[in-house]
Amino acid sequence: MKNDENERLSLDWKLNRMLARVNYRIHTDAIKEHIVPLVSEERKNFLYANEADVLNVIMFGMTAKEWREANPDKEGNIRDHANINELLVLSNLESFNAELIRQNLKQADRMRELSVIAETQLRSLATGSKALKDFENNIKKKKADRN
Repeated sequence: MKNDENERLSLDWKLNRMLARVNYRIHTDAIKEHIVPLVSEERKNFLYANEADVLNVIMFGMTAKEWREANPDKEGNIRDHANINELLVLSNLESFNAELIRQNLKQADRMRELSVIAETQLRSLATGSKALKDFENNIKKKKADRN
């Protein structure tokens, strides 16, 4: 029975990770349509990583590179190690950021707005239902069991 529950939790986490990846497409399309045309060829690839790191800094307090340097023993990337609440909010931030990019807001202004959104949503999820708390605790336990 416990294995069935862990399997379900793993599937839920994978689903949320997949949704974050799908929303990443919405995010990159907005970058491609509204920011890329404004920069030189050399800077285009940098833009995508930079915009992803805007969201990483808001969610995790560090860039992907900083996380890799701080966690050389871990596989995957910073987002692969996010909890369910972080993945939900990250997915939302990607959509919000895409809309803010379409509105031609500067990156600093977008970061301020996205930080407020992230804080509000994380607080809401943290004080949310018992089911969400149980779910997150099970994810943490599963991660601890793997380590």
